[in-house]
Amino acid sequence: MNNLTTDIKSIENETILNLKASKSRNTIRAYKSDFHDFGLFCAKNGFKSLPTNPKTVSLYLSYLSTNDIKISTIKRRLVSVGVVHKLKGHYLDTKHPSIVENLMGIKRRKGIKQKGKKPLLINDLKNIIKVIDQENKHEIKIARDRTIILLGFGGGFRRHELISLDREDLDFVNEGLKINIKKSKTDQFGEGSIKALPYFDDHTYCPVRSIQQWLKISNIKTGPLFRKFHKGMKLSKIRLSDQSVALLIKEYLNKIGVDNSNYSGHSLRSGFATSAAEAGAEERSIMAMTGHKSTEMVRRYIKEANLFKNNALNKLKF
Repeated sequence: MNNLTTDIKSIENETILNLKASKSRNTIRAYKSDFHDFGLFCAKNGFKSLPTNPKTVSLYLSYLSTNDIKISTIKRRLVSVGVVHKLKGHYLDTKHPSIVENLMGIKRRKGIKQKGKKPLLINDLKNIIKVIDQENKHEIKIARDRTIILLGFGGGFRRHELISLDREDLDFVNEGLKINIKKSKTDQFGEGSIKALPYFDDHTYCPVRSIQQWLKISNIKTGPLFRKFHKGMKLSKIRLSDQSVALLIKEYLNKIGVDNSNYSGHSLRSGFATSAAEAGAEERSIMAMTGHKSTEMVRRYIKEANLFKNNALNKLKF
């Protein structure tokens, strides 16, 4: 009997690990944060948060809509509340008419167009690299920062993919660099993929040569590619956080005199896609680099890039 109890306990622990592994750490973090916000709303208004009911959830969605919360965030909060209920063994009908109809009304009144973060385009990218190279800072800091910017842009990386890279993921070949992506947002099961970055004719903006210089200066042989510094610019073994990429972009945009309020870590990725589309790159080749599984977002970048290029007003003679 004791052996059976031990086996069951072991299986329960394994099941918990599987449930946690079914979602990325960022997703789990978002669920917890969203449900915490819902819990605060319920506590403030005398509602029960777990288990709750559709009417309370509908009131919560209305509360969010009156606080200038984006539609995408409202929908994510709803998903999070539902997921937490499931994980805790409670049933919550998130398709209940009081929720669905309310959400539709919120969409109609607020509109569903999302204001995305601005892409970092080539001119600003060049200005940032120029500023980095001219800064009176330690050589190792300059090498790291310029490599993060150039690689993030050149590879169309999500910021989590970028900071998750290890030295072992890099394979230098005659044509340039092959990068092993172990796992990404669209590859939750870790099948992996390869990104290929060719050498640039202009060494200044070549991400491959920048990485080579970074590896030479940092002397990184194994482990995280991008790391934090200790005091005195001593390189640590601690991997940079996702947020570090966004902060870096904002820091250097500010230094080149660009309002950084609507830029984020995603600006490198969207900047690559928009710039590639503007240069005439095919949809499939952009997707091969960025890792997009759907054409919807890539076509949005292409549409943005062609706003002036294919503008009918260009055909008019004044």
